[in-house]
Amino acid sequence: MLLHYLDLSWRSFKRTPLVSFLMVLAIAIGIGITMTSLSVYHMMSADPIPEKSSQLYNVQLQTMDEGRTWWKYDNMPLQLTYQDAVNLLNAPVETNKVAMVRSGFSVHLNSDTLKPFIGGARLTTPDFFDMFNVPFIYGGVWTQQQEQTAAPVVVLSEKINDKLFAGENSVGKMIYLDDLSYEVIGVIADWQLTTKYYDLNNGAFNDTEELFMPFSLLEANEFNNWGNTNGWKHEVTHTFKDKLQSERFWIQFWVQLPDEKVKNKYQDYLLAYMQDQQKNGRFNRKELQYTLRDVKQWMAYNDVVSEDNKILVALSFMFLAVCLANILGLLLAKFLRRAPEVGVRRALGASKRQIFLQHLVEVAMLGCFGGLLGIVLAQIGLLGVRQSYDYYSSLATMDLTMLISAPLIAITTCILAGLYPAWLVCRTNPAIYLKSQ
Repeated sequence: MLLHYLDLSWRSFKRTPLVSFLMVLAIAIGIGITMTSLSVYHMMSADPIPEKSSQLYNVQLQTMDEGRTWWKYDNMPLQLTYQDAVNLLNAPVETNKVAMVRSGFSVHLNSDTLKPFIGGARLTTPDFFDMFNVPFIYGGVWTQQQEQTAAPVVVLSEKINDKLFAGENSVGKMIYLDDLSYEVIGVIADWQLTTKYYDLNNGAFNDTEELFMPFSLLEANEFNNWGNTNGWKHEVTHTFKDKLQSERFWIQFWVQLPDEKVKNKYQDYLLAYMQDQQKNGRFNRKELQYTLRDVKQWMAYNDVVSEDNKILVALSFMFLAVCLANILGLLLAKFLRRAPEVGVRRALGASKRQIFLQHLVEVAMLGCFGGLLGIVLAQIGLLGVRQSYDYYSSLATMDLTMLISAPLIAITTCILAGLYPAWLVCRTNPAIYLKSQ
């Protein structure tokens, strides 16, 4: 019976090609605009590391004196001081932990064969690669001994390895960052995240870094950081050492806590650490505060998906509703025009249910065609977003979920729009049209 209904629907499309085309186009435009905004929203809000998002926690410590406030609703600084980050790194807690900061250098081979270029770098600790599932092509990460001795080593991204060494295994080779030489010990595969969740302070949708180096090089070589540095009181920091010992916030810190038991143990340690620091004259507050937020909580806390994005999605669905309102009028006109034909079918034994289902199949086909065409229009819209807003280039795409959702949304909304016209036409009194014949 379904095949028969599909055949009748196709015949109906061919009898009224212009009206059918206008309805498909209206659906496609509505779906195209809706899926453009919905796809960007979907990629923004997607869990960037679902296999570990509930185990990775960003650490925040309330180190400001009593009465000092921050711009977030809970007054918690977004980053840590250098001294707190180093102390937490050296904590006697057996779990993966990472301190890190963003920087950058002029990259070259100290030759005239390649023009120097600027490369973004992340100064971090060895656990970074395991915690955040960074895949290697060649080599591996530096050792704890190399971390402790501030060894001049570097891990390259696949992109920069292609640029410097034509994609060959570059482990053991030397590159120059500014005026210092570093040994390549590893190359990671292309690792572009839709949301750079591990460092939301420097842009949630920026590209990942091209260079990865030991965190200890920060102090040894007095590297500048490429990111936010915030303070809450006046401090004289004439030298780099002054900055390291200051109360300024500029270091990101993450820990991996695989279960609730380990998490509770780490929370106890944080409280004990803050109490110990308070005895040393820091953390001058009545109530000591710290926060552990997992990946999804950290993204929500930093408003990765803003209210503007949500409003845009809502407006796009409202536009789709306007398109369906226009389709409703066309469906009423089209279906009621077929009332004599429906009357004859009813007289020949077709039930109201069969007439109703036949017309619902027809509007479902309209939705299917409109949804498929809407995917094409959405791809054009996403291409425009990528070309106009480079910041959102990794988000302006449709994954499998969105590709399947487009025709499903189109079919569902069309069926909803066609319920009333289909119900109205199936109530046709066959006697009226038999008499007129």
